[in-house]
Amino acid sequence: MHTFDTLPIGNQFAGLPPHFYKKTLPTPVPEPRLLHFNPLAAELIGLDPAEAQRPDAADYLCGNRLFPGSVPVAALYAGHQFGYFVPQLGDGRALLLGDVSGPDDVWELQLKGSGPTPFSRGSDGRAVLRSSIREYLCSEAMFGLGIPTTRALSLVGSHLPVYRETEETAAVVMRMSPSFLRFGSFEVFFYRGQPEEVRTLADFVIEHHYPEFADAADKYPRLLGTVIASTARLMAQWQAVGFSHGVMNTDNMSLLGLTLDYGPFGFLDRYDPGFICNHSDENGRYAFDQQPDVAAWNLTRLAQALTPLMPIEAAKAELDRYPALFAGSYIDLLCAKLGLPADKSHVPLLIELLDLLAANRIDYTIFMRTLCDFSTEPDNINAPLRDLFIDRAAFDAWAATYRGRLLALSTNDAERGTRMRRVNPKYILRNHLAEQAIIAARDHDDASEIDRLMRVLQQPYDEHPGMERYAAAPPEGAQPISVSCSS
Repeated sequence: MHTFDTLPIGNQFAGLPPHFYKKTLPTPVPEPRLLHFNPLAAELIGLDPAEAQRPDAADYLCGNRLFPGSVPVAALYAGHQFGYFVPQLGDGRALLLGDVSGPDDVWELQLKGSGPTPFSRGSDGRAVLRSSIREYLCSEAMFGLGIPTTRALSLVGSHLPVYRETEETAAVVMRMSPSFLRFGSFEVFFYRGQPEEVRTLADFVIEHHYPEFADAADKYPRLLGTVIASTARLMAQWQAVGFSHGVMNTDNMSLLGLTLDYGPFGFLDRYDPGFICNHSDENGRYAFDQQPDVAAWNLTRLAQALTPLMPIEAAKAELDRYPALFAGSYIDLLCAKLGLPADKSHVPLLIELLDLLAANRIDYTIFMRTLCDFSTEPDNINAPLRDLFIDRAAFDAWAATYRGRLLALSTNDAERGTRMRRVNPKYILRNHLAEQAIIAARDHDDASEIDRLMRVLQQPYDEHPGMERYAAAPPEGAQPISVSCSS
């Protein structure tokens, strides 16, 4: 296994022409302290987890010391933010250190919060502890849920003051991904009228991520179609688990269909289709129930950026596949959550259930997990589920239809429950849990809550005896936590 000193760092992205990025060194962080290290992520790059015990571990993991061979760069991109095009964005507080060939894949290593870059637009390039803890935990929570995501290797804190709405302290997350390229990586060159740069970047993506397309005459439509398909699946997974990203700008959309850039995200507590997790989103553009359509809009912006490489008709043909791809994936996931075979005939039953959950303000995750114990016995009223509802008669009517569907399929309650528990998590990263971890780390320099949360979130379908409080709904009377883009 590798040490910090022997980690075999390359940098495929830095092999592109220099106008795709700017070489920039991290700005040192004073008195860094390692708050948490993720052995599961370390395994992906063959890094010995014992390295986290080194006295200088925090220096390596925040950029104060560079891995030998690192060529830190800040990537250039543009993007549509809340529907409006911003011609130049780029990594304003992130630096790509390079990539490492792990046992199964190549992983890029990126610092977030490592200081200003040429794309910082006057900001300090730092990230605050609050948002860094949330990103660190949520990227691993999504991994545990089986949802494509960037990963987090480490969390480093510092007492360096950072000024946002109030004075906070700085933190640096070491992120990992097969690629941090995003839709906006193409948009910047399309809007600058630089079609050869669009082609160069497309060829780079194909070479390193989709080599099977390299010799195809239609390799660029295939690339677009693959991004559309992976994005459709990702949106279905977000909706099925009750995850709201909060800021789905095109510069936050991954070309590999990963969940990217965790800012004002939130998991549903009660099922509320119009849930807005970002208090900066005054018009609800990125509300929970808008995410699939926003993804389609963003994909149209990507397709437009790729039109120098393909006929418009070819791009439109690929875009036309999105609605069916999303709907098919979402229906399949919801059927699995109910223990039903994937079949469109179940759609009315699914819609009726979601409407009931919304009308009765039911906690989405708790309901779905409790549903795993649904009994088809004729005299069993399924009280643990029924008692969640204000309108119990409405639940009884739905449950009767659901029972009939299960009996017609001749399903066994115990076997079905086992299958359902594999797709209905017991644990999600609720905002109040993240806030408890933030308060402990910020006010008491105590990262033990981060560690406990990581253990349940990385295996959210398991029971974890003694950790049941992490599966509970928010405490009665708890005020909703407002999350913004500031970090």
